[in-house]
Amino acid sequence: MSGCPCGSGSELSGCCGPLLAGEKRAATAEQLMRSRFTAYAVGDVDYVRQTWHPQTCPKHLTLDDSIRWTRLDVVATDRGSLFDTTGTVEFRAFFRQDGQRDVMHEVSEFVRLDRSWVYLSGRHT
Repeated sequence: MSGCPCGSGSELSGCCGPLLAGEKRAATAEQLMRSRFTAYAVGDVDYVRQTWHPQTCPKHLTLDDSIRWTRLDVVATDRGSLFDTTGTVEFRAFFRQDGQRDVMHEVSEFVRLDRSWVYLSGRHT
């Protein structure tokens, strides 16, 4: 067993693993954000596409193999609970590329679509 890349402190098998495997859905926007980070970290482009709103998902999506996602810090959330239809998650995603460390800071918007949370768009800060 190994720790989940999303930084929850739980094992992958008890955290984002069942979401990536399609065994369950994210209950909150933050949980979806964490599972999407995990998908980027493990190279699961299919999960990234499946959890992206069809109106904003790029037609061609590939993950850059030179990027190694190393840590996720959730800064803030607004709405996105079990009872909401929209939500935002502000986060910092740390990565390494070409031997250099960097961080992506984004505020992501999520919506419910057919009873499932999906990523709509993000604003880099």
